[in-house]
Amino acid sequence: MDSYSRRVAFLKVVLPLAALAILSTLFLLSRGSNIDSTIPFSDAEIAERIRDQQITEPRFAGTTERGDEVFLSATKAVPGGGDNPGAAQDLRGEIRLARGGVITMEAASGWVNVPSDVAEFRGQVTIVTDTGYTLVTDRLETAVKRIDATAPGPVAGDGPLGTLNAGAMRVMAPDNDAEATHLVFLNGVKLVYDPQSTKR
Repeated sequence: MDSYSRRVAFLKVVLPLAALAILSTLFLLSRGSNIDSTIPFSDAEIAERIRDQQITEPRFAGTTERGDEVFLSATKAVPGGGDNPGAAQDLRGEIRLARGGVITMEAASGWVNVPSDVAEFRGQVTIVTDTGYTLVTDRLETAVKRIDATAPGPVAGDGPLGTLNAGAMRVMAPDNDAEATHLVFLNGVKLVYDPQSTKR
């Protein structure tokens, strides 16, 4: 047997043994995964979620008959039952009008009932429009499947013409105009005109 054949025969034995040694080393040095570390909630949080049946970061998206897009979201929601509509925390709504405008609504709490076509924002409700209004009220009731929102209590804020206060407010889409969206202030409207507002 020549030297070449001896080398080939030698490598046929040595190389498989070397591969086996490398594989053995990999298995010996590998660490098992810690299953407990992959659970993102503590035992107390899991127990609370089971008890309260919480929904984390719920979202709703829909479109009105005339093409406006409606989005609702919250950081947490607790389903209701019977006469209780449930509750949502950090409730946020956004209406993207078919004509191109945007209205946003934010509140610390509220609730949403999609089958009944109603949502309610409660506590320091902030309404912002792309036309320059930033308004604050205590409560805002709004439809989910159409453009119709009402603040039954006092409303205060800034608009394109200055600072305003009103006893109530309504956001609505009139039946006789397929594209318009009206922001209507009611019950003792007071406007403090600011000429600088019209220049901004």
